[in-house]
Amino acid sequence: MKKIQERMSDKPRMSDHGFFGQFGGKYVAEILRRTIDETGVAFEKAMKDPKFLGDLAELQRDFIGRPTPMFHAKRTSKKLGGAQIYVKLEGLANTGAHKINNAIGQVLLAKYCGKTRIIAETGAGQHGVATAAASALLGMDCTVYMGEIDMKRQQPNVAAMELYGASVKAVTAGSRILKDAINEAMRDWAAHFDTTHYVIGSALGPDPFPDMVRTFQSFVGREVQSQLQERNVTPDVLIACVGGGSNAIGFFEPYINTKTPRLIAVEAGGIGPGEGNNAVRMAGDAHLDIIHGYKSKFLVNADGQVNETRSISAGLDYAGIGPQLCYLGGKGRIEFTSATDQESLKALQVFARNEGVLFALESAHAGAEALRLAPTMRPDQVIVINMSGRGDKDIFITSPIFRPKEWGDFLRGELERLDSNTEIHSSKIIISEEK
Repeated sequence: MKKIQERMSDKPRMSDHGFFGQFGGKYVAEILRRTIDETGVAFEKAMKDPKFLGDLAELQRDFIGRPTPMFHAKRTSKKLGGAQIYVKLEGLANTGAHKINNAIGQVLLAKYCGKTRIIAETGAGQHGVATAAASALLGMDCTVYMGEIDMKRQQPNVAAMELYGASVKAVTAGSRILKDAINEAMRDWAAHFDTTHYVIGSALGPDPFPDMVRTFQSFVGREVQSQLQERNVTPDVLIACVGGGSNAIGFFEPYINTKTPRLIAVEAGGIGPGEGNNAVRMAGDAHLDIIHGYKSKFLVNADGQVNETRSISAGLDYAGIGPQLCYLGGKGRIEFTSATDQESLKALQVFARNEGVLFALESAHAGAEALRLAPTMRPDQVIVINMSGRGDKDIFITSPIFRPKEWGDFLRGELERLDSNTEIHSSKIIISEEK
C-alpha cells in the first residue's frame, strides 16, 4: 500500500485545468467558486503531504481493509470454455463497495480543511453508507440526499446510514432519483459552504472532483496491477460497470495511458431500447451538455431537459457520465457496451452459484459482459472484472424476483411481528433517548 501511495502522490491530476479535451470544467454559481477553488488547492497539497498520506494509508489498511482480494473464477472460466476470469472483490471493503475509498479520502480532506459538516448524494445508497461511515469515524456531522424512489428500493442502505448517525433526506422533486439528489445537495452546499464539504460520490461534477474521485479510487486499479504481477498474469481485458463512473475510472486508471489491455465499460441497458427504458449514454444517444457543474454527454430531450432513465440498479441509473470517461470513450481507449436488467440478473446467479460470490446489481452488469465475451477468447487470455460492490443491499430487489412467494410470506410475517411486538417499539424509544 505504501508503494501505491508514493506512486499516486506524483500525479493527482490528469485534467488540463479541469478539462479532459472539451469535457469537464467548473460550471458553478459564483457563490461556490471560491470554496471549490480552495478544495482543489487543498487536494493537491494533501496528495503531497506525508502526514495526510500516512493517515489515509492507515485508514485504508485498518478501516477499509485494503488491499481487497482478487480471485480466479475457475469454475465459471471452465464452464464457459474461453478466457480465464479474475474478479477483484471490492465488495469485501468495509461498507460493502468501492465507494468507501473516495468517502474516506474526501472526509479526511474536509477535516484537514477545518470543515465540520459533510453532505452527499446517493443513488443505490452505497456512497451514502460509505460517507456516513467515514463521517462517523472522523467525527463529522453528515446529511445524505437520496431520491424518494431510490430510498424505497434501497431501504437496507437507508437504515445503515441512519445507524451511522447520518440524516437521510428524501428528495421528492423531479424523477426522485440520483440526478435530483445531486440537485438538492448542490443547493445545500451553496447555502452552507463555509462549514460544509460536499462529498461527490462519482468521478463527475465541477473540477476538481473528477480528478479527486479518480485518485482516491485509483488504489483499486493499482492493487489489481500489483496482484496480477504477483501471479505473473497479463490482463487482456478489464471490465467495469459504469454509471457516473467512479469504480470504472479508478479500476482503469493504471492502464489509461497504455494501449493494452482492452478497457470495457458496461452501462445500464434497463428493460431494453427506447427513451426512458435504460441509462445508455456512450453506447446510445447522449448529447453534449452542461449539467451538475460539468460538461459531458447526457441523456436529454429536444428541450434540453434531462430524460428519465431506468435500471434495476440504482447506482447506474444516471443520465450523465464522468468527463474523463467521456473523453476516453471518444478517443477509443475505453469501449462502451450495455447489459440489460435480465442479463445482469443472470450474471448475478452464475457467479453466486459457481463461485460463491454475490455481485451487487451494478457490478453484475460487468459480470454479464464477461459472460458474453469470455467464450469468444482463448483459454490463455485473461479478463478481470471489478466486482465494485456486493449484493447484500439488493435483497429487497432480487428476492421478489427469484423467490416471490417465500419473500412475500416473510414480509407479511415481519409486518405482523412488528405490529404486535411492543418490545421493539419500547427499544426504539430507549435508543432515541440515549442518542
